[in-house]
Amino acid sequence: KERIKREEGRTIGAVKENAALLKLEHVSRMEAYDISNISGFANVGSMVVFEKGKAKRSDYRKFRIQSVSGPDDYGCMKEVLTRRFLHGMEEKEELNRKEIDQAFGSFTKFPDLLLMDGGRGQVNIALQVLEELHLNIPVCGMVKDDNHRTRGLYYQNVEIPIDTHSEGFKLITRIQDEAHRFAIEYHRSLRSKAQVKSMLDEIPGVGPARRKALMKHFGSINEIKEASVEQLCEVKEIPENIGRQIYEFFRTGPDKEAEARQEQ
Repeated sequence: KERIKREEGRTIGAVKENAALLKLEHVSRMEAYDISNISGFANVGSMVVFEKGKAKRSDYRKFRIQSVSGPDDYGCMKEVLTRRFLHGMEEKEELNRKEIDQAFGSFTKFPDLLLMDGGRGQVNIALQVLEELHLNIPVCGMVKDDNHRTRGLYYQNVEIPIDTHSEGFKLITRIQDEAHRFAIEYHRSLRSKAQVKSMLDEIPGVGPARRKALMKHFGSINEIKEASVEQLCEVKEIPENIGRQIYEFFRTGPDKEAEARQEQ
């Protein structure tokens, strides 16, 4: 009973604490968003969902930014939120009410509270999107201090202090950390894929089909680098001459290989 009571305190109890702090009558589903990029490369957005204080990973969503190039977090956030809610509105039009209630892992269920990773700027972007789409959803910012730690909540143009020892604060921190982790994880996977693609594409005779076959067989670019010619040729799509080219590429590098061909 004590364990159940503690778990309810850190989940449902924490949600109720934050709802009371914001003077909201009902909060169950919360959605938090974050943007990740490195100097504007591969802008991505994350959406994480918590229901009754617990992560609902089946409803998490990733966004690869399409309309923004360069480091523009506000522009990226506007695109993410617009796509998320437009998609949800379109799905609702296609489904009847019974189907919407039973929908699993879709955009049709809107949040009771939007949590933005930042203060006034991020909140205003969210409010602008919601106003354009004629949606009425409370938006709260998770304000950080100079050490990048959450210090309070920004709601209705007021920064509200929050007890850093409370379960409500701990829940906000978990949500914020999860949104950040999910965005970083997605961005890292895109960088890794881009690096593998660009490296293997430099090898003559290795196109998309052979690249895919190599990665499926070996699992990582490092394993391909370490493979012998015989091991490379175990891949059905790789004949001996291509296997030898791959082997030589990773031992001489593209520049040295080009020089060797010129000398010949």
